[in-house]
Amino acid sequence: MSTLLLPTGVLALTEASQRRRRRRRCIHSLYAELKSAGVGFEPEKSAIIPRATSLAAGQVAVSSEQKVYDVVVKQAALVRKKLSSNTSIDQKPEMAFPRSPSLLKEAYDRCGEVCAEYAKTFYLGTLLMTPERRKAIWAIYVWCRRTDELVDGPNASQITPTALDRWGSRLDDVFSGQPYDMFDAALSDTVSKFPVDIQPFRDMIEGMRMDLRKSRYKNFDELYLYCYYVAGTVGLMSVPVMGIAPESRASTESVYSAALALGIANQLTNILRDVGEDASRGRIYLPQDELAQAGLSDEDIFEGKVTDRWRSFMKNQIERARMFFKEAEIGVTELNQASRWPVWASLALYRQILDEIEANDYDNFAKRAYVSKAKKLMALPIAYGKSLVRPSSLLQSNS
Repeated sequence: MSTLLLPTGVLALTEASQRRRRRRRCIHSLYAELKSAGVGFEPEKSAIIPRATSLAAGQVAVSSEQKVYDVVVKQAALVRKKLSSNTSIDQKPEMAFPRSPSLLKEAYDRCGEVCAEYAKTFYLGTLLMTPERRKAIWAIYVWCRRTDELVDGPNASQITPTALDRWGSRLDDVFSGQPYDMFDAALSDTVSKFPVDIQPFRDMIEGMRMDLRKSRYKNFDELYLYCYYVAGTVGLMSVPVMGIAPESRASTESVYSAALALGIANQLTNILRDVGEDASRGRIYLPQDELAQAGLSDEDIFEGKVTDRWRSFMKNQIERARMFFKEAEIGVTELNQASRWPVWASLALYRQILDEIEANDYDNFAKRAYVSKAKKLMALPIAYGKSLVRPSSLLQSNS
């Protein structure tokens, strides 16, 4: 159920059948690359307020939110260190692969094509970024998509923990400047130019491992960690590239926390939208304790009946997702202005999915909540308008 932060797009340029054919070719190509690279498929021989969880013996266990917040602090420190140097992020540094700049350009171009195909709305927004930032975001998106396909793609049933270990080793090579293929080369060049840390990438792979071994989450603390692994990590990867507005007075940690909140919100929305689809695969990405408190069980979800108890449960889940979206809004305004539009678009479109679930009378068993093309198109100019607003921290300091 790992799903990327970035939204699937609008403004389709081809018929659905053509898109499906291209998608199959792309996935089969990625599969071949992974297999030839030794990523094997053989059978196995948190603006998040950290909280602590009390144990019966008086000990204190660190909550998932605290663990994630520690990662946020580390990422923020890396960016502060970069910004304190004399090197501008927008200044084009020495080419990471000077021996073949033409191949590197082709690698970035291919990343852009993949982004344009699978995340059209987001891709459109990236066109407003500076060229260096735009290419870097494309490279990150493609790596995330390839990682996601390992457990959600057509060959997911053949993926083992060993295969993910090899994918992790390949990631280490990327960060050490030893890419295997063109997509890797684009990411390797990106991480050499921007203060992007490897930890969120490793954490996303950990989320894929979690999908292999886990199909239930006993409480929201467990689910929160999963949401961070598969979606919140994308925000931490992206902020160093998107940049913080020079005039922003917000703390770096708060901007990273907001990016994390957007990832959590988007993933919770995916989960609520896909309850029926996940149940068909024997998976339930909902807090077990909260289901029990609502008088619901796994059997109720597998039966797919919309009852008053289910509606009440869903209202609470939607309210939580909206809380994270609200928290994310604060940080979006602090990003570099040229980077805000795609993020505002992502936030607006995913938030509308929650509205559609409500419009479907909370039937996310048989009905898939989706935002119409017309609504998506309407959201774009609104998102652009919001991208022009001055940082919230600046407005608050002047009030």
